[in-house]
Order: sequence, then structure tokens, then C-alpha cells
Amino acid sequence: MNQVIEDIKKLGQRETWTMVGQALISFKFWKELVIMTIGMLLVAACVNYFLTPASMIIGTISGLSIVLSKLLGGAISVPTMIVIINAILLVLAWFLIGKEFGAKTVYTAMILGPLVDLEEKILPWESLAIPVPGMDGTVSVMGNLWFDLLCFILMLSASQAILFSINASTGGLDILAKIVNKYLHFDIGKSVTIAGGIICCTAFLINDARMVIIGLIGTWLNGVVVDYFTALLNNRKRVCIVSKDTDKLRQFIINDIHRGCTLHEVIGGFTGEKSLELETLLTKDDFAKLHKYIDDNKISAFMTVDNVSEMFGFWNKNKHARRHAESR
Repeated sequence: MNQVIEDIKKLGQRETWTMVGQALISFKFWKELVIMTIGMLLVAACVNYFLTPASMIIGTISGLSIVLSKLLGGAISVPTMIVIINAILLVLAWFLIGKEFGAKTVYTAMILGPLVDLEEKILPWESLAIPVPGMDGTVSVMGNLWFDLLCFILMLSASQAILFSINASTGGLDILAKIVNKYLHFDIGKSVTIAGGIICCTAFLINDARMVIIGLIGTWLNGVVVDYFTALLNNRKRVCIVSKDTDKLRQFIINDIHRGCTLHEVIGGFTGEKSLELETLLTKDDFAKLHKYIDDNKISAFMTVDNVSEMFGFWNKNKHARRHAESR
């Protein structure tokens, strides 16, 4: 009996390592690794050149790390504090959100501190910062806190939206936001604002009210811009086509573009003639392929197109991915 149990354990370990090996040699793995690394380079630049010089506390774990580091008299550096806080949050991500999200966020969170250190050594913010007029002792890379704030928000929000789109995150605040999003069903942008607003209020411990208000405004804008970029990345075109060549179009969409579609029976209001309307959701590239196919084959069709920013469904993603890989 004990031998059987041991054999089962070995089989399970072998299958696990096989899955890990397949993941490591897949194009998807390396593509997402590059995306995550570039995204975190942007986040590190945000921390180095827009948060740290002015001690601007936007609602991020990086901002919270600046507060705690200053309260401890610099005994723990900002990069080290980032790693400590993220390590705690990563445990929550693994159990509350999912293993894939947790594993990817382990990578992004763990490289943030070292990337901040690396960028600081290559190009220290002290060499770029200049005094802010009317605010003694406050410095800024752009020379204006509002410009710093806008640059920070645009760079950080773009990074967050890109990483969310591949089921990853920048760590820290994004983990809290993802938990709020999953269990309280808020939009991801609102979740970022709620979690960030709470963190931002800790800045009262080291900054005056003006700086905290700037941080709160930045946190709110961060949530708005994240929602905008997320909608932009998830944007799809809903295409509705009425044609006598519906079956030919259906075959092209399923077999060549590898998308699903729905057929509706419709009746022409003018002629009373019954026909089929084909409805499908396509990316911009897919829509361009369909449009070219219709033109090249001189298919007579009446087509309407509108934009969709969110989709929810019960399709088998693994089956779709496998079919798409086989076709390549």
C-alpha cells in the first residue's frame, strides 16, 4: 500500500515537472516574461524619478514604503521595504486570487526593488531634480509637482493595464486592488482607487496637507486612467452581417480567424424576406482580415460594426488556444 502511494506521488511530481518544462519552452511564457520585465522597468522609473524626489505619496505600496522608510529614519531603504511588503501581499495573492496570477506577481514584485536600485545607480534622481518654486525643501525632476504627477500616472497606469491583461500585476497595491475587484466586484480602476486612497492617507505622517491632497488626486486619476487603458486593451469589434453567403463567412471566421460566431434568423422589414444574421466579436486585426476576405471574394453583405470593451462568457479557453496552436 505504501509503495502504491509513493508511486502516485512520483507520478504527480513527474507530471508537474513536465508541465513546468512545457511552459518554459513555450512562446507565450517568454513573451509574457518580456512584457512583465518592461512593465516593471517603467514602474521602477516612476518610483525613482517621480515619487522619491518630492516624497510624493500616491496610493501605491512604493508610496507606503517611502512613508515607512522615513518613519524608521532610513534604517530600511525604500527598495528593501518594497520587497518586505510585497512578500506579505504575495502570499495573499497566491491563496485569494490564483496560482497563475500569484506566480507572475512573485516575479514582478521581486524584481521591482532591484530595478529601482539599478536605475538609481545608472542615473540617480539627485542629478535630475530641481527645487520646486514656493515649496522650500521640495524638489522635482520636472520642476513642477503636477507635471511629475501626470508623468507618474500615465506611465504607471499603462504598466498596470498591460500586466492586468496577461493576468499579472505590478505587485503591492495591484494585489489589494485585484482582491477588491474579485470579491467586491468593483471595476479594476475603482479597486485601485479604493486601495490606493487608504494607503495615500498614511502620507499625513510625513507630509503636509497639500502633498497629501496631490497624492489623493493622483490616486483617483490613476484609477480612471487604468480603466481607460484596460478598456482600450480589451476593446473588440462586434460585427453583425446579413448576407446570402452566410455559411461561407461562418466557415472563414471559424476555420481561418479561429473565432466563434452566432446566427440569428431575421426578417427584412421592407421585403419580408427571411435570412440569417451572423454576429461575432473580433480584434482589429481579425476584423481587417474579414473585411479583406469579403472584398477579395466580392461577397454582397450588409455589415454593422460597434465597439465592445468587456466580455464575459463560458467558452473553453484551453480548447480555443489548442485549436489556434494546431492551426499554426
